[in-house]
Amino acid sequence: MKSLMSIILSVVGGGASRRNILVLARFLLVLATLISIYSVIFHFIMQWEGQEYSWVTGFYWTLTVMSTLGFGDITFHTDLGRIFSIVVLLTGMLFMLTLLPFTFIQFFYAPWMEAQEAARFPRELPKDTKGHVILTHLDEVSRALIRKLKQYNYPYVLLMPSAADASSPQDEGIDVAIGEMDDPGTYRNLRLEQAALLATTSTDVVNTGVVSVARGVSEDVRTIATVKDKDSIDILQLAGATNVLRLGELTGEALARRVIAGDTATQVVGSFDDLLIAEAIAADTPLVGQTLEKAGLRKNLGVNVVGLWERGVFQPADPGTTLTKHSVLVLAGSAEQFMAYDQMFPVTHKTDKPVIVIGAGRVGRTAGRALEKRGVDYRIIEKEKERVLDQENFIHGSAADIDILKKAGIMDCPAVIISTHDDDMNVYLTIYCRKLRPDVQVITRATGERIISTLHRAGADFVMSYASMGANAIFNLLQRTELVMIAEGLNMVRMKTPPGMVGKTLMEMGVRRETGCTIVAYQSNGSTVVNPAPDCRLPKDSEIIVIGGVEAEQDFVRKFVDR
Repeated sequence: MKSLMSIILSVVGGGASRRNILVLARFLLVLATLISIYSVIFHFIMQWEGQEYSWVTGFYWTLTVMSTLGFGDITFHTDLGRIFSIVVLLTGMLFMLTLLPFTFIQFFYAPWMEAQEAARFPRELPKDTKGHVILTHLDEVSRALIRKLKQYNYPYVLLMPSAADASSPQDEGIDVAIGEMDDPGTYRNLRLEQAALLATTSTDVVNTGVVSVARGVSEDVRTIATVKDKDSIDILQLAGATNVLRLGELTGEALARRVIAGDTATQVVGSFDDLLIAEAIAADTPLVGQTLEKAGLRKNLGVNVVGLWERGVFQPADPGTTLTKHSVLVLAGSAEQFMAYDQMFPVTHKTDKPVIVIGAGRVGRTAGRALEKRGVDYRIIEKEKERVLDQENFIHGSAADIDILKKAGIMDCPAVIISTHDDDMNVYLTIYCRKLRPDVQVITRATGERIISTLHRAGADFVMSYASMGANAIFNLLQRTELVMIAEGLNMVRMKTPPGMVGKTLMEMGVRRETGCTIVAYQSNGSTVVNPAPDCRLPKDSEIIVIGGVEAEQDFVRKFVDR
């Protein structure tokens, strides 16, 4: 009954709904007036013909004729009566068979159904709601963020403008509320003042409007906005955005960090203060053919092998794992330890050949600039003439053209970065480059997360998704934990040491054995202990840094954090 009452109140409560009901009432009043007039005229014409019928019979005859039922039990005998019957019949066809159904549907039935649909979605969160995340747009970035929020049991709500827009996300299991994004009352209903964060990932113009309205409701809440045009950064900041994220640039820099171009044996791909995460190829080193235990990298150099990549597939480190020429080691250590690694396994095949970047969008151009900072030469292939900035580093043409690829140096380049925004095209180009150069390093950008496994099967060594990059960047700003995405599906997380782990050694907890994650460092009293020994006990009031895959991270949270 409560639900029925809420629907009725929704139908009659709004200004538009009241106008609809008023229009319907006026129409029904006109129709009732016509029926009454025709009933009176019927009565007088029947008397003129010498027939006597009651007023109720006149009402009955009018309804049967106007509705075209026309039972035929009551008829006129004169031409005047027949002409009147035709008028009543035509009027009934217009009003009762055409206008009445459409008016009823438009001004009552449709609003009723909309109200019934809207009753499925809340317009207001409970007054005690706090510490939640408010999202204002559903795209690949917000979908990836929602998955991460669910993983860490973080409350959130997705704001959608209408019940029609909210229906599909709710069917996917997403927590949804409805309201107008330009209405301050909407954000008050969503308890913006008590929220941990507001994130908007739509267009620059929409994001600016959302931030401006939200800032008028709360001056203190953290607001995160993504931006595509660098000229919009200042506008969003003036509107009140706490953080403005240029995800295209972040993705391009991340792709460039994956390139192993022979400048050093180790390539740093992530860091937390003094702790560095690097990757190093095993090819052309004495490590090929050895097990991790026999290699003794931790014993001899102090670096911790937390896992390795084999053709795009991450495997947790195991002492019995044998390294191959395709293995890429994921190492955790300090700058000094990596320097010692570089000295023990120096680069023997340095190359001055350029790295190929396919696509001169924001991601591709940023990747080129990042490579240039490393002193690595590059060539960007772009088929849109207006995006070709110079003749030295840019090549105009299609990457699907073998002559263009050869001109860029596909046959002897150390790596290819595929950075177009079209996932299907990226799959196509990944297969193409892998067929042309089975030994080249292929690094591919993905827009969404669903295509990642397809890109790996196509031959990509590494895949970095725009969605995951954005989700992790926003999630970091929650300040509950700190998270760095090492690669797609491999994260490094800093968090407070769970109470159940305080005072215990790494050996007795068996974190790697139980979850597949590795504790690569802990921080206490302002200092960082990198790669703590197995018999090291975690101190109180410390923070640990954990690295592992998505499933391993979930196991770690379930076994050590949530219990």
